[in-house]
Amino acid sequence: MTVFAARARRPLAQCGALSALARGGIVQNRSYEERHAAALEVFDAFMGGAVAEPERGARSFQRQHGALGSFAFDVVMGDVWARPQLSRRDRSLIVISVLATIGSTEELSLHTQVGLNNGLTRSEIEEAVIHVAAYAGFPMAMQAGRVVTDRFCQIDGVDRLPERQGAEQLDDSERQIRAHDVRKTLTGGRCADEVELDVAAMVEHLGDVGLIAYHWAFGDLWARDELSRRDRSLVVVAILTALSRVDELAFHVPAGLNHGLTRTEIEEIMVQMTIYGGIPRAVEGIQAAKRAFQKIDARS
Repeated sequence: MTVFAARARRPLAQCGALSALARGGIVQNRSYEERHAAALEVFDAFMGGAVAEPERGARSFQRQHGALGSFAFDVVMGDVWARPQLSRRDRSLIVISVLATIGSTEELSLHTQVGLNNGLTRSEIEEAVIHVAAYAGFPMAMQAGRVVTDRFCQIDGVDRLPERQGAEQLDDSERQIRAHDVRKTLTGGRCADEVELDVAAMVEHLGDVGLIAYHWAFGDLWARDELSRRDRSLVVVAILTALSRVDELAFHVPAGLNHGLTRTEIEEIMVQMTIYGGIPRAVEGIQAAKRAFQKIDARS
């Protein structure tokens, strides 16, 4: 409250936060009708164009949930999803990852369909859930995997999907080579040049936890082709924000930049998190991101 109170004493035009928001496109002084129209367009895309009258969907939200339903429509869709700083495909990838992380199964089922309508493939959705396992644990990922599979079955009108193919069966030496390649891109080359030295550094710093992280997170997961490293960074930054893992964000925000995310896109992840993780976590996330940006700028 202190920060906001201090800023409130200054003229609005002088507030850095307001000017930053204006540059981001959220302070547009739109009329309610304009904001609602943007929400209707997003809702139509959510439903894959299958709803003849999107306005009826808006009224249904309000009838079922009252003021909360109005906000779910006009704020979630009109204020956030309608923003251009991230594609809707990327927003769906973020939301699916976060819903899997926090165990919101009903919403995850809905957003599995929305993600497909927004351009994600089934394999990309499944891979996002797999990536959750390393950062939120296998129980959450397994639960989410069942929800996604059930939704696919519902879409296909079947009781069971065809048998899936398992992961590659790799020796530890192969996992270490793959992990080292990943860590070179994650760190922008700021890791040991030799695989053995890089593994040793992780073990020295984190013990056996470091070894599991090296083999499993970096060697097994990050090296998979089903999602690009840019998309994996998008997913991980969102997951860490949802979990309030500020120390980990200090590493993964620069990693995201190394993998092709822009600063604007990373900041927009935090905007999306105001809706799906809550404003306190989004505030933590944006502050962590800005600190990471400042450290990068200080080095350059």
